Amino acid sequence: MDQHERAPARIVLDVDATDDRIHGHQEGRAFHGYYGHNCYLPLYVFCGDHLLSATLRTADRDPGKEALADIRRIVEQIRSRWPRVRILVRGDSGFARDSLMTWCEDNHVDFLFGLAGNTRLYDRIASLSAEVRDEAATTGKAARGFASFDWITKDSWTRRRRVVAKAEWRHGNRYHRFIVTTLPQGMSDPRHLYEQIYCARGDMENRIKECQMDLFSDRTSSHTIRANQLRLWFSAAAYVLLTALQRLALGQTSLETATCGTIRARLLKIATRVTLSVRRIVLSMPDMFPCQHEFALAHARLRRLRQAI
Repeated sequence: MDQHERAPARIVLDVDATDDRIHGHQEGRAFHGYYGHNCYLPLYVFCGDHLLSATLRTADRDPGKEALADIRRIVEQIRSRWPRVRILVRGDSGFARDSLMTWCEDNHVDFLFGLAGNTRLYDRIASLSAEVRDEAATTGKAARGFASFDWITKDSWTRRRRVVAKAEWRHGNRYHRFIVTTLPQGMSDPRHLYEQIYCARGDMENRIKECQMDLFSDRTSSHTIRANQLRLWFSAAAYVLLTALQRLALGQTSLETATCGTIRARLLKIATRVTLSVRRIVLSMPDMFPCQHEFALAHARLRRLRQAI
């Protein structure tokens, strides 16, 4: 919130869980059928590039239900400073749980979640699916259509909700998808809601990959969950520091849009000779360092920020 001069009209909170494979006998070890191995399921919450939460979860717990505690805490913190900001929570079908959706509705928080398809949903869009299939067969190209309708499950939901369906046929195969949302009919048409708003959540997966592949958030080899949670927080802190460095000091440079891994490799992993004396520490850096300009500029900008504080 400190990065904004004024409260935005609306923010999007992206929530997702990912597998953190376990190779030993750590506390909380459990097999996950979808991923096919023993793992943890750390739960991440992002707002754009800002990492807001990283919580270690075991693989035998439903991430959709577990997310409610983190979402509630984050929303309360945001609204304590920005009471009127509109909040949209976005996630895949694993978070389309009645408890989380009901809490969002009762607390005036919008949501946009994927929804797993089933026979009843496929029957509901049967006519649209037939039209799209005929179009694909006629043109020989992929075809898609969209529909929006009110829906309620047989027993897992406590109220009716808006569902958007994407009916798509490619190469004679069906690729139908569904999402559930509180966003009203007049706010956005079904195509825009799916293609522009829901599909944008895919960028969060790139941020999670940076945490895992560039900043080693999967190094959870300690025996206890508490120790592994601390390891996850170290990785999260590293992500926050690197993205802050990029935002505050690397603008209009070759690293302005770089990943955390690129910043580490090109800006921070430098062979440096350290000389100690009674009065000072001298860091001698190589003359052939290819990012000298970026390093010097970032250093100068951070010094100015420190003096301003």
